[in-house]
Amino acid sequence: MLFDKFGRQHTYLRISLTDNCNLRCFYCMPEQEYAFAPPSKLMQPHEIVEIAQTFVEQGITKIRLTGGEPFVRKDADKILAGLAPLPVQLTCTTNGVRTDALLPMIKAANFSSINISLDTLNAQKFHKITGRNLFEKVRSNIDLLLNEGIPCKLNVVVMKGLNDDEILDFVGLTKELPLEVRFIEFMPFSGNKWTSNQVFTLNEIKEVIQRRYTIHAQIGDIHDTAKRFGIAGHQGSFAVISTMSEPFCAGCNRIRLTADGKLKNCLFSTQETDLLSAFRRGEPIIPLIEANITSKAYALGGQLEKDYMQIDADKLENRSMITIGG
Repeated sequence: MLFDKFGRQHTYLRISLTDNCNLRCFYCMPEQEYAFAPPSKLMQPHEIVEIAQTFVEQGITKIRLTGGEPFVRKDADKILAGLAPLPVQLTCTTNGVRTDALLPMIKAANFSSINISLDTLNAQKFHKITGRNLFEKVRSNIDLLLNEGIPCKLNVVVMKGLNDDEILDFVGLTKELPLEVRFIEFMPFSGNKWTSNQVFTLNEIKEVIQRRYTIHAQIGDIHDTAKRFGIAGHQGSFAVISTMSEPFCAGCNRIRLTADGKLKNCLFSTQETDLLSAFRRGEPIIPLIEANITSKAYALGGQLEKDYMQIDADKLENRSMITIGG
């Protein structure tokens, strides 16, 4: 069992399959021209499966595949085929662009749910955010997943002055569709030009929604990152991930494995442990995993524990979001 020094058991592993992506969202990939890791530096399918198996043997019960965009890997089918038999809840986060092309693979993996990253319902704004004219494709692929009976969540990074005027539009989707819309507070990463005045908080999101709807909080789990809410008569629901205004670190059970095989015990941690190099040398990785988790800070990697309004993003030590994994 993987416990940190605060007694938190870690049962949820997020594995990034690649730092590559077919979109160019400015808050995730700061530069249009990006030096992606060469394939030799990435974990190979058998390495991902064997390392994941090691984590499962240590008590991991949920694995989420992320990127970059996980489905741009040409060998994604091999990775999914290797992970599917593991006794875990398997999920993924994708931008939805390749969902239709990979639907057989997605169905065969038996994902418990799929998260689609979508920050706007406006095609022109989608192009502005992502640098690509693919809104209609993503939107139709969401319907495709729902029609196939695959549970779907929408991840919406809310930024003041960019898409906060669409909050009610997103909530409106949940009336007829069995979606969970997850509003995410804008977080600082290397190069994404974050400032505190761009953060649209949990309370601000709730205030906007309550102008039109009566909402009720849903009972959650101590490990939940999202605060969930329902609206009477709606098939779906909405939630808020309040990393900046109301962090949820006390019940954290998550760890991250980057596409190049580095273990991060927090999204904002400066410390990384190179599991892949040790694995390739034939060295045991369990002691490295245990040491990494033991060293975990109580909250936000030990970097963001003060009021988010006082954070100087230029002084943060971290990777860009795309090289960490969503």
